Amino acid sequence: MRIDGKRAVVTGAAVGTGRAIAQRLAAEGAEVVLADIDEEAGAETRRSIGPAATFVRSDLRDDDAVAELLACHPDILINNAGGGPQLRPCFPDADVARWTASLELNLRAPMLATQLALEPMRRAGGGVVINLGSTAGLGYQPHVSPEYSAAKAALIRFTSTLAPLKESHGVRVNCVVPDWVATERGLAEQAALPPTERGPDLVPLQTLTDAVVTLIESEDLAGRVILLDREKPPELIPVTR
Repeated sequence: MRIDGKRAVVTGAAVGTGRAIAQRLAAEGAEVVLADIDEEAGAETRRSIGPAATFVRSDLRDDDAVAELLACHPDILINNAGGGPQLRPCFPDADVARWTASLELNLRAPMLATQLALEPMRRAGGGVVINLGSTAGLGYQPHVSPEYSAAKAALIRFTSTLAPLKESHGVRVNCVVPDWVATERGLAEQAALPPTERGPDLVPLQTLTDAVVTLIESEDLAGRVILLDREKPPELIPVTR
């Protein structure tokens, strides 16, 4: 799919990876709808893009808000909103409401947004959904936030199960799975660590947005995952059965 002239919804677009993705899509010629709960930072992102961007305050844990957001019928949906592992306490010390909210934001919201986007995209001749996973959802090692890592693991698997939508709806659903990304917050958190604990350089924002563009533009990619590891080049994960 060509990005130029398309309408893209980017959730969690006020800061960090969402802001970078929105700016990149606008630079590629898209009309961008910025969705976030942070009005001040969202307005700053909109100003950084200019007339091609519109900001919508949206709490993605609210079904009505998600439906209102998707009523604009985007050609491209970027399910970027998420997060939570930096918040404490986490499961099992967090109460049920707290860890449930994390599951709602990191898994249920992108599932609902995808579902709401499908039929309008089909009627329009097709579309693309990109989910933002995390390496926290890979492997079997412990993680400080079990609810976050479980949600991201499920989001990755959710993406791969939707490969048949390419044939049935003309909609391609793909996923970018980044390691620690060089956002403003990520760089500050890395700098706060002792030098011996900082590890490799963080994933550049350019690398992240390149992966998003690749998954949007490559018509043969559906239900696929690009892994962005700090220690390796970007990797398109092979399909296995």
